[in-house]
Amino acid sequence: MPVSTALLIAGAVMAVALAVGLIARAQDGRRRSGGAVRVSDEDLPNGRRTGITLVQFSTELCARCPQVRRLLGEIASANGIARAEIDLTRSSDLAAKYHVLQTPTTFLIDASGKVAARWGGVPDHGSITEAITTLRAASRTPRERQEQS
Repeated sequence: MPVSTALLIAGAVMAVALAVGLIARAQDGRRRSGGAVRVSDEDLPNGRRTGITLVQFSTELCARCPQVRRLLGEIASANGIARAEIDLTRSSDLAAKYHVLQTPTTFLIDASGKVAARWGGVPDHGSITEAITTLRAASRTPRERQEQS
């Protein structure tokens, strides 16, 4: 194979790797829909949830998990909601069950366990707060909405 062809192939591979890396970086921390996923009470460390809950999936070797743990703690305290952390090192079966492909991954779940939003990587404070506000507004009864107007 001529050197020019080898250099051309190497350049193409590097360009594709760079593009994939930039796309992955742009997706990190972005809010996504929860789909039809529900988190069961048995999978939460403290058992039953009582309302809106932030759930963080982490591992022992996750470098960004402590940062997200502090962020979620602050947000949970400021908004009066619960927070739970699931260590996938000890419960690796839950990664497949909830389609968790990276740590940290954060779920915002409602009182029934339905995942309202999810973030892979380090989520943005404003994005989580906005999702909590949206979830609270959606869970109000029609009477509560009318009284607030």
